[in-house]
This record gives sequence, structure tokens and C-alpha cells, in this order.
Amino acid sequence: MPHSDSEDHAGEAMSAEAFRSWRKELGLKQKEAAERLGFKKRMIQYYEKGRRDGKAVEIPLTVRLACYAVSLGAADFDGRAPVAHVPDEAPEAPATDIAGDAGVPAEEGPENPAA
Repeated sequence: MPHSDSEDHAGEAMSAEAFRSWRKELGLKQKEAAERLGFKKRMIQYYEKGRRDGKAVEIPLTVRLACYAVSLGAADFDGRAPVAHVPDEAPEAPATDIAGDAGVPAEEGPENPAA
């Protein structure tokens, strides 16, 4: 039976390097990552260093799952539906009709050319 790459990594802890890469790929500063995950900045630093007070720090499953949720755009979860993160300076998306014609009102789209 074929298996996916994710099955190969099941149960593996996220490394400090992978955690740092996750944050950087999302373009988050340590403080921003801490806010999104509900931590103090110091915990982000521990996870990225992989050590705290000379002892190894493992990134818990709950944190790994939270990282995944943040990667998908979730900002909160009320038990029913995730709440999407809205950036402070979100660029305004152009209006799109059902046919996918950005900025063109549906009545003037390619299906209904203006007379």
C-alpha cells in the first residue's frame, strides 16, 4: 500500500531549525509568532534555539499543530470554525465576478459584452 511523505514523519518532533524556518517562511518576527501562538517571545526563542537553561527543549504536539493552523491562516478557533487572520495592512483585492473577471462587473463580462 502506498504511503505519503507525512506518514514517514508521523510522531517526529519539530526541530528547532524547522520551527525557525516555519516562522521565517511566514515572514513573522519572533514577537509576531509569539502573539499568533499565544506565547511570550522568550518561548519562541527557546524553541528556535532548542535549549532552555542548558536543557533540550522539545516542541510539543500542541505547538506543532498550532504552527500548522497559523500556516493555513487560522488566527483563532471557537470549536466550530477557524477564524482567519486578517493582516493589519491587507491589500484590497479587486472585485471579481463569478466568471473570475477581476474588476469587471458581471453584467459587462466576456459572457455579456457591453452594447
